[in-house]
Amino acid sequence: MSEEPVTAPHGPDWLRLDPRTVLVRVALFSGVLFGAAVPLALALAGPRPLGQAVAWVAAGFLLALAATFVAETVRVRRTRYRVGADRVELHTGLLVVQRRSLARERVRSADLSANLLQRLFGLVKVRVGTGEHTAGDSTLELDLVTRAEGERLRRELLARAAAPAGSADPDGTLAALDPRWIRYAPVSFVAPALGLAAAGAVMQASDWFGAQQRVISWIGDRFQDVSVVWMIVDLALLATVAGAVGALGLWVEMWWNYRLEREPGGTLRVSRGLFTARSVSLEERRLRGIELVQPLGVRLFGAARVDAVATGLAQNDGDKHADLKNLLPPVERSVADRVAAEVLREPVPPTGARLAAHPRAARARRVRWALWSVLGPVALLALLGAFLTPALLYVAAGCALVGVPAAVLLALDAYRGLGHTVSGPWLVTRSGTVRRATVVLQRSGVIGWTVKQSYFQRRAGLLTLTATTAAGAGAYAVLDAGQNQGLTFAAEAVPELLAPFLEAVPMPEARSTER
Repeated sequence: MSEEPVTAPHGPDWLRLDPRTVLVRVALFSGVLFGAAVPLALALAGPRPLGQAVAWVAAGFLLALAATFVAETVRVRRTRYRVGADRVELHTGLLVVQRRSLARERVRSADLSANLLQRLFGLVKVRVGTGEHTAGDSTLELDLVTRAEGERLRRELLARAAAPAGSADPDGTLAALDPRWIRYAPVSFVAPALGLAAAGAVMQASDWFGAQQRVISWIGDRFQDVSVVWMIVDLALLATVAGAVGALGLWVEMWWNYRLEREPGGTLRVSRGLFTARSVSLEERRLRGIELVQPLGVRLFGAARVDAVATGLAQNDGDKHADLKNLLPPVERSVADRVAAEVLREPVPPTGARLAAHPRAARARRVRWALWSVLGPVALLALLGAFLTPALLYVAAGCALVGVPAAVLLALDAYRGLGHTVSGPWLVTRSGTVRRATVVLQRSGVIGWTVKQSYFQRRAGLLTLTATTAAGAGAYAVLDAGQNQGLTFAAEAVPELLAPFLEAVPMPEARSTER
């Protein structure tokens, strides 16, 4: 069903999208229409006969499909592209014709994605980008071409000079899917969110069909002989189980067929996905480091994930389940360290370096913050209970009994997580407790330092250093370091930036902490 390319007088041939794109788009839109047509027909059936309501909805359904078919046919026939020696060009539009092009030397990514229906037709979407954060002006999107054509475009656009002969790591697979990694899915922060979303979806769907009150009554009947406290506990457990099941399903969809590869020419490629297959490429010359992330639940099970710190890498490309910086899902810490070292071409993982501990004043600050965060709401509840109802006094007491020990434990854990060091060409900083992150940042990628001291930090002899870079989040902080300790670290990590402004002073030897 392919068409002959449209030739141009000079340069390479102009190519068109695959004609099967029309069928795919119409099929997808028909699914959306059907999902909207069913509740609409039921709503219209109230004041008129069901058959008449269905007929009206079916007529609108067919009319919308016909309009979509015509629009997509015109779009496909009016869209053409070509890859020249110097530029990638895309022409599209009917009434408003758009002619866009990117210089090939600026192309930094050529990512492929395909949902289940597109994969059945052997088609993929190709996104060509320059790595800039200027939205549509820096990307060209081919929707859709054959899988073979997408791979050809990816290879051609990302072709670079071969890697240096003395490269430490050969090209090949750095990591591949291990089904045992799925055990970390239910302990992520996604699980409780999915549980709440499932409960909300049930209530919303029951409201569409006018059965919400019956659902609430059915739940009440199940718990009529149970106290309110135990009913809340049981419902929370049910939501947790539902969230865990949802997290398992989401993990399978996101990480099925996962593979991290280093390709010739210095390109990292991440491919993954069950229903929506994705292929994301990252040039190593854009890589400025990695971030080893350990959310609390994942960390308790000794696992971590690896994200890239790279220039010009957007957070996503419109897919809510896609985070383009993810290089590795949550895995055993030893595996995460190994992959991080291989990605950075280091023989020893910088994420395992010994970190300098921060002064005890940083621990006191965290304990105070934790106590204030709990005792403030508790005091408010107690005040309201004194004037309104004694029940709030019991709630305040319960919150204090549970919240204070938990807050202190988290504060102490947050202090133990603080640390920083210089490891060869990398600076390493770690912080956080609910989301602990160890950032390994290329020293040559730091373009500036920001030194901040609040009034209370000055009294405690602490400061916060922020390394500014063009990659990743743009800034990475060393929280609550000792004043001399932090300035000395900044001067050692990137001497040319801060050393001219420092005055040498005696400094006691810093303690060290294990990871």
